[in-house]
Amino acid sequence: MTKLISWNVNGLRACVGKNFLDFFHEADADVFCLQETKLQAGQIDLELPGYHQYWNYAEKKGYSGTALFTKKEPLSVTYGIGVETHDHEGRVITAEFPAYYVITCYTPNSQNELARLDYRMEWEDAWRAYLKQLDAEKPVIFCGDFNVAHQEIDLKNPKTNRNNAGFTDQEREKFTELLAAGFTDTWRYFYPDQAGVYSWWSYRFKAREKNAGWRIDYFCVSDCLKDRLESAKIHTEVLGSDHCPVELCLKE
Repeated sequence: MTKLISWNVNGLRACVGKNFLDFFHEADADVFCLQETKLQAGQIDLELPGYHQYWNYAEKKGYSGTALFTKKEPLSVTYGIGVETHDHEGRVITAEFPAYYVITCYTPNSQNELARLDYRMEWEDAWRAYLKQLDAEKPVIFCGDFNVAHQEIDLKNPKTNRNNAGFTDQEREKFTELLAAGFTDTWRYFYPDQAGVYSWWSYRFKAREKNAGWRIDYFCVSDCLKDRLESAKIHTEVLGSDHCPVELCLKE
């Protein structure tokens, strides 16, 4: 079995101070993906024996950033999606393995008053094209904080959040379009009707205590991998960030 974990740590240095390494070692994942590392090269020295480490830093300091740690050395690793306008913020790492690609992604947030929604729409089209291009070569497993709650079941308060960043009709439609291009949301594959399980909670209003959350962290796979899906989990019990880790296990 292959175990993969994804976690938006919302600042890795802060998360390391809140038991990140305890969960990392306990999880013992084959591939461990991070988003929102919020650091530059040389700002952290993470001892992870037995893992190869790959980092993509944003040009802007203390912003965005992704990382991928893997027990098996990939055949190749690339950074970004090959589109110049989208590759300055450290949002994507792609690791190629013999049977599939694994990609960690931190999708741009549409921001307050949807200031960045137009940019987000451009990103979505470029991201989908990138995944389809890879999928034509071999299956794809992509994970991360996609900054969208896809359906009303994916957040606590859909009515009051409609047209807020992360729950606009436009963002939700782009995610529908992405899945229609040949990909599966693995959590919904196992739990099509499960409500009340979220991966992100605002730091305000005691949202986590009240479980007033959103499911915006995902593992998705090429449809041809569906018969290899073993299990999907959302580790709501794990603290250290405003997001919790999500997990996918694949049969060999």
